[in-house]
Amino acid sequence: MDLWPHQLGCGGSVRDSVRDDLLPTAMPSPTGIIAIGHINEAIDQGNPEKTLETLLLPTAKLQDVRPVNARHYQDVLYHAKAQKCKECQDESALLWLDEIQKGISDANNNIKEAAILAVGASMINKSLEKGDSQAILMILQSKFGLRVVPECAETYFRNLSEAKKLKTREDSNESPWIKLVMKNMYNYYYNVETEEGTCVAPEEVVPKTSWLTGEEIQSIVGQVTADYNREQLWLANENLIVQLQARARGFLVRKNYQERKAYLRNQEPSAIKIQAFWKGFKQRKSYVDRLKVLQGNVAAIVKIQSWVKMWLAKRAYRKRLQYFKDHNDEIVKIQAFLRANKAREDYRTLIGAENPPLTVLRKFAYLLDQSDLDFQEELEVTRLREEVVTKIRSNQQLEKDLNLMDIKIGLLVKNRITLQDVVLHSKKLNKKSKSQLEEMVMVDKQGIKGLSKERRKKLEAYQHLFYLLQTNPTYLAKLIFQMPQNKSTKFMDTVIFTLYNYASNQREEYLLLKLFKTALEEEINSKVDQIQDIVTGNPTVIKMVVSFNRGARGQNTLRQLLAPVVKEIMEDKSLIINTSPVDVYKSWVNQLEMQTGEASKLPYDVTTEQALTHTEVVNKLESSIQSLRAVTDKVLTSIFSSLNMMPYGMRYIAKVLKSSLHEKFPDATEDELLKIVGNLLYYRYMNPAIVAPDGFDIIDMTAGGQIHPDQRRNLGCVAKVLQHAASNKLFEGESEHLSSMNTYLSQTYQKFRNFFQAACDVPEPEEKFNIDEYSDMVTLSKPVIYISIEEIINTHSLLLEHQDAIATEPNDLLNELLEGLGPVPDVESFLGEGAVDPNDPNRESTLNQLAKTEISLSLTSKYELREGEDQDLKSLMIQTKRLIVDVIRTQPGDTLIEILEAPATAQQESEHSKLVEKRAILDSKTPEKMKHSQSIFEDGQLPIEQKKRKIQRNLRTLEQAGLVSSATKYQEIINEIAKDIRNQRRYRHHRKAELVKLQQTLNALNSKTAFYEEQINYYNTYIKTCLDNLTRKNSRRSIKLDGKEEVKGSKRLKQASLKYTAARLHEKGVILEIEDLQTNQFKNVMFDITPGEEVGDFEIKAKFLGVEMEKVQLHFQDLLQMQYEGVAVMKMFDKAKVNVNLLIFLLNKKFYGK
Repeated sequence: MDLWPHQLGCGGSVRDSVRDDLLPTAMPSPTGIIAIGHINEAIDQGNPEKTLETLLLPTAKLQDVRPVNARHYQDVLYHAKAQKCKECQDESALLWLDEIQKGISDANNNIKEAAILAVGASMINKSLEKGDSQAILMILQSKFGLRVVPECAETYFRNLSEAKKLKTREDSNESPWIKLVMKNMYNYYYNVETEEGTCVAPEEVVPKTSWLTGEEIQSIVGQVTADYNREQLWLANENLIVQLQARARGFLVRKNYQERKAYLRNQEPSAIKIQAFWKGFKQRKSYVDRLKVLQGNVAAIVKIQSWVKMWLAKRAYRKRLQYFKDHNDEIVKIQAFLRANKAREDYRTLIGAENPPLTVLRKFAYLLDQSDLDFQEELEVTRLREEVVTKIRSNQQLEKDLNLMDIKIGLLVKNRITLQDVVLHSKKLNKKSKSQLEEMVMVDKQGIKGLSKERRKKLEAYQHLFYLLQTNPTYLAKLIFQMPQNKSTKFMDTVIFTLYNYASNQREEYLLLKLFKTALEEEINSKVDQIQDIVTGNPTVIKMVVSFNRGARGQNTLRQLLAPVVKEIMEDKSLIINTSPVDVYKSWVNQLEMQTGEASKLPYDVTTEQALTHTEVVNKLESSIQSLRAVTDKVLTSIFSSLNMMPYGMRYIAKVLKSSLHEKFPDATEDELLKIVGNLLYYRYMNPAIVAPDGFDIIDMTAGGQIHPDQRRNLGCVAKVLQHAASNKLFEGESEHLSSMNTYLSQTYQKFRNFFQAACDVPEPEEKFNIDEYSDMVTLSKPVIYISIEEIINTHSLLLEHQDAIATEPNDLLNELLEGLGPVPDVESFLGEGAVDPNDPNRESTLNQLAKTEISLSLTSKYELREGEDQDLKSLMIQTKRLIVDVIRTQPGDTLIEILEAPATAQQESEHSKLVEKRAILDSKTPEKMKHSQSIFEDGQLPIEQKKRKIQRNLRTLEQAGLVSSATKYQEIINEIAKDIRNQRRYRHHRKAELVKLQQTLNALNSKTAFYEEQINYYNTYIKTCLDNLTRKNSRRSIKLDGKEEVKGSKRLKQASLKYTAARLHEKGVILEIEDLQTNQFKNVMFDITPGEEVGDFEIKAKFLGVEMEKVQLHFQDLLQMQYEGVAVMKMFDKAKVNVNLLIFLLNKKFYGK
């Protein structure tokens, strides 16, 4: 058959058909075109066999043509050709070769898929019939290719089973064939028994309708899966769904509410009318019914009401009572808080208000009473104070004796005195402590404290005298300047410090500071002509202040201040500081000789300039300077950080010194004043403790122990740098080699300057110690001092000797007291008759020994509470305050006038009587030292009305004197009582602090005593060794240790003075030069050397042309110390340069020669 171009495709030219249909594949051969034509004709005829025959033509070259599928090929190709004709709108359109091949492939796939689906449907239905649910999931996945969910396996099975049950019919006659529809248009038949499948419907066969078809299975499984997925989706978004539902419901509820609200608002008048009518009706009906009931039961109602009220009251009371019991602790706390708050408020009013009310004062008047604890603490303070003072005096005497023992042993070593002198002094040293207690007991029993009116009067006279001297610093200040300097020093070290108990409490420290202040101001005004005189003149008061604050009271402070850093310097064995170029040079030469073993060619004796020419010396010197700076910085840090540890007395006297100098020298600069302050605080107070820490108890030393020369030189170098820095003095002249430290000195001076300024910033003693003119009147115990008989006699004689200069006014209190005492008594009058045997050959030495016996004096003012016209206003004020306190404690009132004018009730009289009895019992237990005067005791025993009358008389007297005023309702005396209460509280606090402080001081003193005793034992051992050695030598000399015989040939110390001209001493080499004096004038200068009372003490006087110019006290031990430290030249009189070694040789030769 011939094919025309218009038949090749969907209309159009052959070119278009070729372009659209033939280009993708190879152009078929003519025979192939013929086969295509035959295939299209067979498809149109609708004969499956014919179509299969044409498809199998070799010329068509079609693949995978299966005869069994002939029917389905016919249906598919026919449908494809019809579809193509429809799309091309050309009934003559033909299927081309590739379209035919595609139709064959699609048909094969459809049958394949249908067969699989049929098998799957068969297996599913069989499993359902068997009730096997396990294979369902696998069949659905493998045969149907469905995406199933394992969790829905049971659901799949259940739904499929239910669907199958609905299709099952009991009367049906079904064949084994099932029918499937492919692509929704082609039928496929499958025999479940033979597993045969065909597209041709079997003849006379009814397909199974009770089985589920593949489409039904897929639909059911898909629905289950979709339901499950939808359920999971709802579960995953449950919160959102709930919110959506809530919002929807809320919207609906609000909408209904708004609608209802709008309706009610519109109908509000009507609703109100209805409600009002109904409520009125109900209320009226209820009222009428209730009224009828009550009117018919009045008696019963009254009874019920009374019982109910009683029950309610009881229940409320029990409930409240139980509440209080349950919260008892809380209620107590609340009450305590309220009371405490009220008490605090009242106390703040008492201490802060300018005029505290009497009602507040009355609440705190009990604080003025003295309890047993007050007496016990006061007795303990008195006892500790006595022990401290006794220990201080004992230690001072031990120290003096030990120093003298040092000298004697030193002289013994040099064979200047005999061994017997040392032994006798040792015995004296051991005897003192044993005899002191016996002597004191003897004096208390039969001496000035004996039970005799005359002795009692004499004792009270001395107590009045020393009270006046203690509380009025003017007398002692004038007395100090009336005495020679050598006597004033000894007087200060003994009497003055004893009079103030070494400032063992705040009152005595306050009074001692007032003495220092008065004396310092007096000395500056009378003796200081130039500001530098304070530095060069060695003022008496400055020595007193430094001596006191470096003594027992201030030593502990100095130890805390310097001990750590001094110990650190001494314990550093690698630290060697030497700033002397000559010494460094000699050390270097010695080192070279030791290393080489040969004598050095360098000269040994060189000058400073020659030593500095060597590089090694300069390097060693620079290394020492660097070490010196580092160590000095440590000391400075310790000093500057310890300002608060410095004794208040030192800082206050520095403040007084600065202000007094500024007042006398207003043109002086701040730097000049601060240099003077630095001279006091550093050079006089701290510097000696750095140079000689062993001498000031800064470090602990064992008996016989000594500081190594290297350690002492290190400390001396540090002290020298600090001394230059404190005075802003640079290294110049002889110290030019240290000029590299000048910048460091200037910087350090600025730090010192700030330190000295801060040190002077202290409050006045009145503010610091809270002491005023009434303090002695309100304290519990009287001031007590412990003073030796010798010191009493010396003080008495000095006062009489200088009475005209001290008390210039005839009516001066001191003149009256001295007149009452009469002439100076002797020692026996203090000890009592028979204390010393008149026939005792050693009577004089015994009296001298007993003169050192200490007695205690309870100081009181002679003018306290005197009766009569000359009654002292201060005493009257105190007496009146005591009476007022007694009255207001038993009789309340808003003002003092109201209390004094209102009569006391019987109950108030009774309370007052009990108060008086209680006070009498307390007074009977009070120690004698703490009892008040007889007049105070008698006033306290008066009845309340008599006390009030006496108060009124006293107030009128005080008002005439201008001390109080009735216009203010005597608020002035109320304020004074409030002040006494405040002071009493502070005094109790101070007393507790003082107890702790005294105990600490006593412990430190005991440690020092133990050290002295250890040193005494060391000396005793040394002396015993000397005696043993002497015995072994079988000396011809006979030594009597009982002191009755002297060693044969021994010599007493020569007491005659030694006189030399300066020219003669210059020839001997003792005097090197005298400033401002030519050598040819030396013959006009005479030196008079006189031995003192103590061994090793010398007094050297300088006379020019027979006129005594100056004199100085010289201690032989000091010379030996200088020699030991390598000091070759010393200054005497601040002008004469003396060779130390030759002076020692001269004194040895002239005074200790054999």
